[in-house]
Amino acid sequence: METEYPYGPSVFRRVLLKLSGESFCRPGEGGISVDEVSRIARQASRVASRGVELAIVVGGGNILRGATLSRGSDVIKEATAHYMGMTATVINGLALQDALEGLGCETRLLTTIRMDEIAEPFIRRRALSHLSRGRVVVLATGTGSPFVTTDTAAALRGKELGVEVLMKATRVDGVYSADPEKNPHAVRYDNLTYEQVMRDDLKVMDMTAIGMCLDNNLPILVFNFKKEGNIERAIAGEPIGTWVNNAPRPQR
Repeated sequence: METEYPYGPSVFRRVLLKLSGESFCRPGEGGISVDEVSRIARQASRVASRGVELAIVVGGGNILRGATLSRGSDVIKEATAHYMGMTATVINGLALQDALEGLGCETRLLTTIRMDEIAEPFIRRRALSHLSRGRVVVLATGTGSPFVTTDTAAALRGKELGVEVLMKATRVDGVYSADPEKNPHAVRYDNLTYEQVMRDDLKVMDMTAIGMCLDNNLPILVFNFKKEGNIERAIAGEPIGTWVNNAPRPQR
């Protein structure tokens, strides 16, 4: 008997979810909110229970943002500040791993900077093996190199792991012509091409990440992850958020 899901079956087999550090804390705050981590874990575990192979790239801005720390100061060098930001992502990754496992969801934390006591090193074939076994793979420390954002790391890992869509979690329900929190007349886009994003300098991801997705034809879905059930709706093919690709989004 076929399993019935509240939003219908998934239209994707393997996805990558990009979570900013701000996803782990309450709006306007820093650090880690247990409630926010639990909310993320509940949604992610439900996705995994559908048989969708899920990789998650985590940011660390809720704890430390390297680019901001080094700005206007020669005490901490910029490269050092970026490495500090990478270690912040591991803190978020550990919190998410425990929250997922507390829900019975088998999880592996992988890092590009070796931390053998707490995480596995990122090896592409190992990550693919975990995904094929139904484990959620949490990816921390970005690319392992300074001056590269976790958005770019998400685009890179998305290509490496052969995902069908890169899901960018935000606080708003898609991409707008201007900041909707500041401009009430901002217009939300349902669909965009990569070229439109770059031409109009729309704030989707950094331009290196957009260019990488364009070169590899990796679709991006920008959506409000704070709304309960939205990731399941997106995976089921509901037309939420903004779809960035030169081809239409898949529908169920």
